[in-house]
Amino acid sequence: MQKKKSIIAIDGHSSCGKSTVAKDLAKELGFVYIDTGAMYRAVTFFAMENGLIKEGRIDEAALAERLNEINISFKFQPEQKKNETFLNGKSVESEIRGLEVSSHVSAVSAIGFVRKKLVELQQSMGKTGGIVMDGRDIGTVVFPEADLKLFMTAQPEIRAQRRFDELRAKGEEVNFEAILQNVKQRDHLDSTRAESPLVKAQDALVLDNSYLNKEEQLEWIINVLKQRHLL
Repeated sequence: MQKKKSIIAIDGHSSCGKSTVAKDLAKELGFVYIDTGAMYRAVTFFAMENGLIKEGRIDEAALAERLNEINISFKFQPEQKKNETFLNGKSVESEIRGLEVSSHVSAVSAIGFVRKKLVELQQSMGKTGGIVMDGRDIGTVVFPEADLKLFMTAQPEIRAQRRFDELRAKGEEVNFEAILQNVKQRDHLDSTRAESPLVKAQDALVLDNSYLNKEEQLEWIINVLKQRHLL
């Protein structure tokens, strides 16, 4: 379907459906999907499991010493029709999506040596092209030369409701106001951190999906690719 092995970078706020759209787009194009958010969540989960986050404080020195112990990989599970995140050979897909990891991931993502390691890994994963990658700094730091850059957003209340519905569907007991507070807090932390803050790349197109469903978002992106002769 595609004329060339393009790199498509999707950045944006938390809980705005970046990963869902990126997965659908990669499947449509026959590209590889790389979930960078899951990578930072996996590092956060490793830190939590190994006692490196206590009372909200990260032991950065200890994390730096153990960073090379962290091996992150992705596998597509055909029976479930989804990508699964593995940390040191063990599936952690459900564990990294919980609210506790969500409450710490922005702080872990702001650590310079963590970002450096993961950015290098992301760049090596995507150097051959034919990828869709989503995160916070893909179009600005990881692949500033990407063929298409998108910046996704949605109203905080709508993003919180989506997250609430997703967690409830998994059987988790969650509070909407706590999730809304987490969404707003992550927006602030992601946008104001010193290391690779969340900003829209100058040449990125904004996709506000507050009132768009998955099919409408995918159609919008496909039309942009066609207009740019990337399909």
